[in-house]
Amino acid sequence: MTLRDLIARKRDGGALTAGEWAFVARGVASDQFPDYQVAALLMASFLRGLTPDETVALTDAMLMSGSRLRLDHLTVGRVDKHSTGGVGDKVSLVLAPLVAACGVAVPMVSGRGLGHTGGTLDKLESIPGFNTRLTLEEAARQVERIGCALIGQTAEIAPADRKLYAMRDVTGTVAAMPLIAASIMSKKLAEGLTGLVLDVKTGIGAFLPSLDDELALARQMVAIGEHYGCPVVVLLSNMDFPLGHECGNANEVAEAIEALKGGGPPDLRELTLRLGAEMLVLGGVARNVVAATKTLEKALVSGAALAKFREVVVAQGGNPAVCDDPAQVLPRPARREPYRATRNGIVQRVNALVIGRAITTLGGGRETMDDLIDHSVGFSLSVIPGTPVNQGEVLAWVLASDDAGVAAGQAALDEAITIGDAPVTLPPFISHRVTRDGVERLS
Repeated sequence: MTLRDLIARKRDGGALTAGEWAFVARGVASDQFPDYQVAALLMASFLRGLTPDETVALTDAMLMSGSRLRLDHLTVGRVDKHSTGGVGDKVSLVLAPLVAACGVAVPMVSGRGLGHTGGTLDKLESIPGFNTRLTLEEAARQVERIGCALIGQTAEIAPADRKLYAMRDVTGTVAAMPLIAASIMSKKLAEGLTGLVLDVKTGIGAFLPSLDDELALARQMVAIGEHYGCPVVVLLSNMDFPLGHECGNANEVAEAIEALKGGGPPDLRELTLRLGAEMLVLGGVARNVVAATKTLEKALVSGAALAKFREVVVAQGGNPAVCDDPAQVLPRPARREPYRATRNGIVQRVNALVIGRAITTLGGGRETMDDLIDHSVGFSLSVIPGTPVNQGEVLAWVLASDDAGVAAGQAALDEAITIGDAPVTLPPFISHRVTRDGVERLS
């Protein structure tokens, strides 16, 4: 068996066996194959697809290529959340400490920026000193001690996926449903969870092009979870326009801290509470989502959620003063310039995809695997679709490192923000819930 043979079969529309996917995962994890062959297999898989059996086999192969987080001895539920990626999506920064403050262990393994979306790790590393590179043993001890750890995918966790994840970002193969499902589930199953909540994005800023594809992805991940005895709940949330006001890295951390203090944009709060409620139910500390939501709201009002985030920051070497005054601790952009409306009217759209790509152009995302991130750049938005505006009104701020960045940011906003005269009806924000019992339309 050679990787060349497997590439050719997948190119021609054939399926690989579980043993062959295991061979691929072992070779990728051990750097046995050159990048160009791995890239060719990714592209063939992207174009030809994987069968359901292949997707489970790839998940298992990547899971078994590394070690698992050992938390079976804990008496509390172990639940995590994962998003398929959005623009302005800082939910994990709020959700993990909030849920942990309510008595559920949250061993959260997150990723870096992928495609046009930001990464939780890049945001966290905006905090001076914050260490996301804990070993599995260190992460397990931290979860035992304070109930939460926010870490990256170490060399121990699904190492085959770690390389494939990075290569998908730079080979144009991010938006492949089976690759997304296998990547997410291999990492999450390595955490030793008793439950998992997934946020699958829909709309312009989502990786997958249609609602049918997004529902199929949700069903696929639920099925993989059931295969391993891990209950999975999936919510579909809209990503036509960015989540919250802040898009970037450091500025998203500041907005997340605002939310942990009980404030923040309404959409960020709504999605956090909805996902958190599902996590508390799966974690066994609430009977239903109504009771769970009340528990979460109390943790925000009492300050318990912010206190838990402070514990995590301290435990992982970050500056805890970020919890008190983010503006004094987080990196600041060299330039902060307003973007103004050119006419009176109603905002018709704020294109999440365009804004996400523009953040990469400004230096806040990656075009190659080795790119460094400028944590200070991004956008601060003041409007959403449906907002009435007047000529000259500030619609957004461009956060940039130099004049060229300001110009690029302004040009991106010219493309992203459309003003017209027609009234705007927003699509449902959280539209579907998918479990082993099927698909429930929420609105």
